[in-house]
Amino acid sequence: MFENLTDKLQRAFKNLRGQGTLTEENIGEALREIRVALLEADVNLNVAQELVEHIRAKAIGTEVLTALSPSEQVIKIVRDELVSLLGTDTARFKFASQPPTVILMAGLQGSGKTTTSGKLAAWLKKGGHRPMLVSVDVYRPAAREQLKVVAKSIDAKLYEGDEKGEAPGSALVERLAQEARREARNMGCDTLIVDTAGRLHIDKELMSEMERLKKLLNPQEILFVADAMTGQDAVNSAKDFHTRLGLTGIILTKMDGDARGGAALSIRQVTGQPIKFIGVGEKPDAFEPFHPDRIVGRILGMGDMLSLIEKAESTLDLKKSEEFAKKALLGDGFTLEDFRDQLRQIKKLGSMESILKMLPSVGPFAGMQEASKNVDESQFVRLEAIINSMTPIERRNHEIISGSRRKRIAAGSGTSVQDVNQLLRQYAQMSKMFKQMGKGGLAKQMMRGGLSGMGRQKFGR
Repeated sequence: MFENLTDKLQRAFKNLRGQGTLTEENIGEALREIRVALLEADVNLNVAQELVEHIRAKAIGTEVLTALSPSEQVIKIVRDELVSLLGTDTARFKFASQPPTVILMAGLQGSGKTTTSGKLAAWLKKGGHRPMLVSVDVYRPAAREQLKVVAKSIDAKLYEGDEKGEAPGSALVERLAQEARREARNMGCDTLIVDTAGRLHIDKELMSEMERLKKLLNPQEILFVADAMTGQDAVNSAKDFHTRLGLTGIILTKMDGDARGGAALSIRQVTGQPIKFIGVGEKPDAFEPFHPDRIVGRILGMGDMLSLIEKAESTLDLKKSEEFAKKALLGDGFTLEDFRDQLRQIKKLGSMESILKMLPSVGPFAGMQEASKNVDESQFVRLEAIINSMTPIERRNHEIISGSRRKRIAAGSGTSVQDVNQLLRQYAQMSKMFKQMGKGGLAKQMMRGGLSGMGRQKFGR
């Protein structure tokens, strides 16, 4: 979502390259470009001005490192200021000393509260917690049914409650909330996530109900769910909610979309509260803690290799990956069955666009993020279909695949003979490349330290 901001900042830094020293004149020109880039990214005006002034003071002050070039100096200063703006550390999650921990989800209608409640429950489950969900949105048709569907998809406990023909209103909302907390305690659930009602805009009725819920439940966390696509509207809403409720954190949804990124850069500064989580897709696991330094890395085109490694470690079968690597680099190489297994593993990580966006946009990776837009995701489905159409013997020994066999495979997979030929050529090239890498000593290094160990050493883990 930060592509435009990244491009414009890179342009500002590029103009400083070739300068011998930083002067008020050349830093002033770069700062004007940075300010325009921030405003075009929908960053709050006051936040943008304050950030630029902080950068100016450090860039022309005594804190500049003389060992760096002018562009490197400014990049370092901008990075430090952005990290300071977003928060220097990943925000901690508060838990009650006596369970259940109560989490009140706040936000306007359409911000993604219900889906985010489910994602948060899935994240807590992954960490060994026992969450329970409850919807107290008794106004919107099918709102409570929607949470039921979400809870079922992640196999989380849900308190449905009985409306008992009671008219929608604060009395029903408060009763359901109290019953859910009692049920969570009785069932041994250590966390209760309360999905509240939203409105199209902030009004007195909504805020009064939220204030009563806060007083009734005494929640450890009041998390404001904001749609990053709405930009400054999300920032203004968060500020109003914080004034009335005292938010403890923010969750930004749709961070994988085409938003300009201004909300992420403004919302913490305006509310004073940390961004704790971000939603990066539709699936229940497309949800992650907010790491300020990693987001800044993405903004400045430095990539986010740590998040990519963590995602790979949590998603992929590392044992299978290491077995594949050893097989490919040593011995007789890998089969088409092994190749298919690796395709399936890659698909688990998400779209190629989301993976490539975590790579730096400089050095050997320059242009990779732009190229990701041209990746045909359906190609993976096509390749797997072709391999599935082969017999087990053909998958283990591709050399027996004759012309007649290729016609049969193409017909069975709904592809062309040319597609089958292309797959076999790619497979042969990969097999040859891996064997050459194995001869170069990479296999021995891998067997000494393991694949994950190599990745951690490379990226300073």
